[in-house]
Amino acid sequence: MRTFVHTSHPARVVFGSGTVGRLAEEVRRLGGSRVLLLSSPPLAEASARVRDALGGLVAAEFDGAVMHTPVEVTERALAVLREAGADCLVSVGGGSTTGLSKALALRTDLPQVVVPTTYAGSEVTPVLGETREGRKVTQSSAAILPETVVYDVDFTLSLPLPMSITSGVNAMAHAVEALYSADADPVTDGQALDAISRIARALPRLAADPADRAARADLLQAAWLAGTCLATVGMGLHHKLCHTLGGSFDLPHAETHTVILPHALAYNAPAAPDAMRRIARALDVPDAASGVYDLIASLGGPTSLRDLGMPASGLARAAELAVATPYPNPRELTAEGIEGLLADAWHGRRPEGPASTESTLAELTERVVASFAQAPDGRVRTLLTGLVRHLHSFVAEQDVTDAEWSHAIDFLTRTGQLCGPTRQEFVLLSDVLGVSSAVDLLTNSRSPDTTPSAVLGPFYVDGPPEAAHGSDISGGLPGTPLWVDVTITDTAGEAVKDAVVDVWQSNEDGFYDVQLPDLDGPVLRARLRTDAEGRLTFWSILPSEYPVPDDGPVGRMLTAVGRHPYRAPHLHFMIDAPGHRRLITQLFVAGGAFLDSDTVFGVKDRLIVDFAPQTGPAPDGRTVDGEWRRLDHTFRIAPLAD
Repeated sequence: MRTFVHTSHPARVVFGSGTVGRLAEEVRRLGGSRVLLLSSPPLAEASARVRDALGGLVAAEFDGAVMHTPVEVTERALAVLREAGADCLVSVGGGSTTGLSKALALRTDLPQVVVPTTYAGSEVTPVLGETREGRKVTQSSAAILPETVVYDVDFTLSLPLPMSITSGVNAMAHAVEALYSADADPVTDGQALDAISRIARALPRLAADPADRAARADLLQAAWLAGTCLATVGMGLHHKLCHTLGGSFDLPHAETHTVILPHALAYNAPAAPDAMRRIARALDVPDAASGVYDLIASLGGPTSLRDLGMPASGLARAAELAVATPYPNPRELTAEGIEGLLADAWHGRRPEGPASTESTLAELTERVVASFAQAPDGRVRTLLTGLVRHLHSFVAEQDVTDAEWSHAIDFLTRTGQLCGPTRQEFVLLSDVLGVSSAVDLLTNSRSPDTTPSAVLGPFYVDGPPEAAHGSDISGGLPGTPLWVDVTITDTAGEAVKDAVVDVWQSNEDGFYDVQLPDLDGPVLRARLRTDAEGRLTFWSILPSEYPVPDDGPVGRMLTAVGRHPYRAPHLHFMIDAPGHRRLITQLFVAGGAFLDSDTVFGVKDRLIVDFAPQTGPAPDGRTVDGEWRRLDHTFRIAPLAD
């Protein structure tokens, strides 16, 4: 049993697009009437938008926020605050502006409203890191936590791609360290993994299109989640190192987080294997440390402390500072170990994860996928790539054995051996696994105004015999007579003439003609053509529920999992008309058996129709003894241009 304590920090979050319009309301909600607006020179445009949103609430502005929150800058801002008599702080920007707001709030207890323009996440934490005389000191207090955060995706659209990448990785670092924190709990675990996954998916999309609003929204939401983790649980080695490097060597904040994160992961990996596995899964990579490094490198992000201006001569000093004060971390901290970590980060070396079955399999998967790179047909390349990734993932997740693989190959071989002109065991396999219905559902969803489609099934035979209107396709087989009167229209309700309509069905015992070798020729299947009014009629017999063929590998599979092989009673239609999309569908007998457990998952509510009981004379004047059934239905098919 896992034991934990979870503490939630109260904060109000407003998230969306255009939410800056609610700023004045949020300030008044906190009792503010004289705002000190905080920003920095690069944020002049964003600051102007905030100023416009606040209107007459702005009493003064301070645009001197800088990295690492030097106390001398805070003192200058404090003087402006006091002179203006401000009663509320509104900051717009990233971690530097937010840090200044927190420092002022700590000294004045004024309420804060933060408008982030990056993915730093510090806006939802009660943590403040201030630099005094070259050393960065971190403290936590409820007075530091901003009361309200207004996330407006629009304010991140102009964030340059390089800053977006480093800011996103900075947020990822919060989530990563939350997973191996001594204070970790199920709530923060879920938030952290969601944040990591969102960032890993969104950053490549953003690199491809920096104006991708959906990717920006995912990153901003991930920043909120990751920041919440940072606020809830204690951080470890990564954050300590970054604070040391930033405060003592004046390295840029987000860029330093980006360079250090893979190496901090590699250092802690031996002591936190479960956290590393979960991080790797969230990233969809075999190894967490090398996976983060590869993500950063693929995006063109910084990978070397040397490139950030860190002197090689300072590595030993940075290591000493990082271990000078004890703090929780999964792996024991030693000056020698940390100096080695920093040396790798200074050179920009790629962390090499420990050799494992998972990493070897991942390499195999990538080699197979790479073999499709020269495929001339892009769709073929995409399909095969997806198929291989899913198959390899399935084999790994299920830990498939040689015996199971051999059985699967034998199963597929026997399935193929049963395929021929009158039986399609592979179609049947697709049907009972729901794949046919899934493809059908995707296809039909693209034309919602038409009659729903349905699976083809394994008993269709191309080129059925032509039949005239009003003819009987039952071939004299016994069963309840059925009169079918259908009309074909387009989506506007206009009749479709000369449509070719193939129909086929089972007999009253549930067998198709191809399953009855003693029959002479095709029965219960025909091809008809609509007249000028889009109409056709024919006689048949009432279809029955029936079992799919269960004498082959598919039937044995159904038996093995305790499933019945029955299909609900239905009549098949395939409708082709010039200038229109083909419709393959089925009409199911209302009240028939197995409607709620059709073994191929083919029943759709809109396809369950009345085969109405009748007595007396038939529409064409035919005399019928006893009960007969009548099916009237209109099919709507889509023009090719739709």
